[in-house]
Amino acid sequence: MTVSHLLQAGFLLFSVGLAFFCFLLARRLRKLNDLETGLGGAIAVMTSEISRLERSIQAAKSEAMAATRGLADEIERAKEERAFWVLRKKFAENTAAGSGRLRRKRRAPAREMTNA
Repeated sequence: MTVSHLLQAGFLLFSVGLAFFCFLLARRLRKLNDLETGLGGAIAVMTSEISRLERSIQAAKSEAMAATRGLADEIERAKEERAFWVLRKKFAENTAAGSGRLRRKRRAPAREMTNA
């Protein structure tokens, strides 16, 4: 046997080994991409879950914004009502302090005006 024959036999063995390796890789890749049991299925499920979660997040955001607006409106209404009750209390205190009939001021006599 010459060196040329040995190199050809080595290339042949290398090619057979490489073909077997490619066969194994192709089989593993097919299993990996299987939509029911492999990674492809997991990716498909994750994609659908992500889109479902995004819709849920958007719905939660819109509900939170609506609740925030409602709460802000209620706070403003409460402030206005509190101001109304404070004003009403002041009026009640004023009427209680001067709880008699209103009297006219008397005019000062003309003499007192000239002395001043």
